[in-house]
Amino acid sequence: MAKTGQRTVLAFDFGTKSIGVAVGQEVTGTASPLDAIKAVDGIPNWDVVAKVFEQWQPDLAIVGLPLNMDGTFQQVTFAAKKFGNRLSAKYRVPVETVDERLTTVDAKARLFEMGGFKKLDKQKIDSASACLIFESWVEQSYS
Repeated sequence: MAKTGQRTVLAFDFGTKSIGVAVGQEVTGTASPLDAIKAVDGIPNWDVVAKVFEQWQPDLAIVGLPLNMDGTFQQVTFAAKKFGNRLSAKYRVPVETVDERLTTVDAKARLFEMGGFKKLDKQKIDSASACLIFESWVEQSYS
């Protein structure tokens, strides 16, 4: 496993129909969006997830926790935690969670700035949100 500060990290924006994915480099604190993974009722295509892990061989995974604005859990919060637990068990990597409130709003704003409405497709938004989840984790980890 790479030393803290030099790890490759996969970040996930969990959703019941689509799971945004980004790969981040801890040393630079930046992430790049990958193709979102389709899901059915929160169950991802595990073959696609396996390919992502095989390609990037991350040292750590981060899953955004969708919380209510007051910080309480909602039904999808439990599903996101379960997804993180499955990632940890299947791929033998540590998994951390991070509060993802407002990342979708931020992702839409960022994509709109880059190219207007045509950039606002659902999969791009989910993976841009995963980038923001990674950046939020970096800020919390190194502040």
